[in-house]
Amino acid sequence: MQSNRYKEAGVDIDKKYDAVTRAKEAIRTTFTPGVLSDIGSFGGLFDPQKVGAGGEVLVASADGVGTKIKIAIDSEIYDTVGQCLINHCVNDILVQGARPLFFLDYIGVGKMEPEVVSKVLEGLAIACRENGMALLGGETAEMPGFYKVGDFDLVGTIVGTVPADRILDGSRVREGDIVLALPSSGLHTNGYSLARKVLFEECGYALDDTPEGWSQTLGEALLAVHRSYLDQVLPLLTAGNAVHACAHITGGGLYDNVPRVLPKGMRAEIQRDSIARPPIFDLLVEKGGIDQGEAHRVFNMGYGFLLIVDPDSADAMLTDLKERGETGAARVGRIVSGDQDVVLH
Repeated sequence: MQSNRYKEAGVDIDKKYDAVTRAKEAIRTTFTPGVLSDIGSFGGLFDPQKVGAGGEVLVASADGVGTKIKIAIDSEIYDTVGQCLINHCVNDILVQGARPLFFLDYIGVGKMEPEVVSKVLEGLAIACRENGMALLGGETAEMPGFYKVGDFDLVGTIVGTVPADRILDGSRVREGDIVLALPSSGLHTNGYSLARKVLFEECGYALDDTPEGWSQTLGEALLAVHRSYLDQVLPLLTAGNAVHACAHITGGGLYDNVPRVLPKGMRAEIQRDSIARPPIFDLLVEKGGIDQGEAHRVFNMGYGFLLIVDPDSADAMLTDLKERGETGAARVGRIVSGDQDVVLH
């Protein structure tokens, strides 16, 4: 039975388990054949062989969704940030050629509100199902005095696998390679501290405002779910060796993320404005007086995911992407000899 003194200190154990119980069925719908444990185990058990990944190399990554959480809290919409976290992490390991196996989450709150936490968990479950991986376990912590009442944090760790002979590490990149881009759905999970400062503190916008010429509110644009590129990209990676490297454009934008997959002596030349972008970016640049260099480092500016590909395969790959519904995919640049960096023209 719960101690009243612990409750008086701000921690309600019953509410914690209530939040998990509400989301149990959603979580179980993510279980793949590799899951050997159930909700509530001290550790999640997973057998890679049961999903055809026996003997492959493990790839892991951890991340969060930053201050996008503040938009979710103010909007009282809690399921989309969970989807953003999953998709962000899926893309991060996809860059190395990996497919996801399972995910572990952490939710920290100032005061346990089961209806809020269960919605976050349901969002995680939605994206896990869409990406074919299991929500294997996690931690929900009530920490009064550390998080403010009403605030929460959300981070997690993804684990996937890739055959050793298909690991993408940038070593295949050559001069003359072509850069293809898949568009973003919006800010994804980066740049929200600056976006919030410009839009709300400096311009006085409200979340339910609809800027001139827009078909959605600012809140809807800011909460647009971070895309997963798994379904579009993984078939290209498993079909052959024409993809030489990938880059997920997150914090640091084009300038910091593309060089991470370039070998020494190789430079990426990218055409500025060569992919369609949601209007949120132009609004931020205009209203915030942000120069183009900073904009392309803080935000993705419409470039969601890049493929560096063999020039002989670029046109066919672009056609394939468009035929499979990726109509916004575009040829945006090329690889040349030079310093290990990015040049925007």
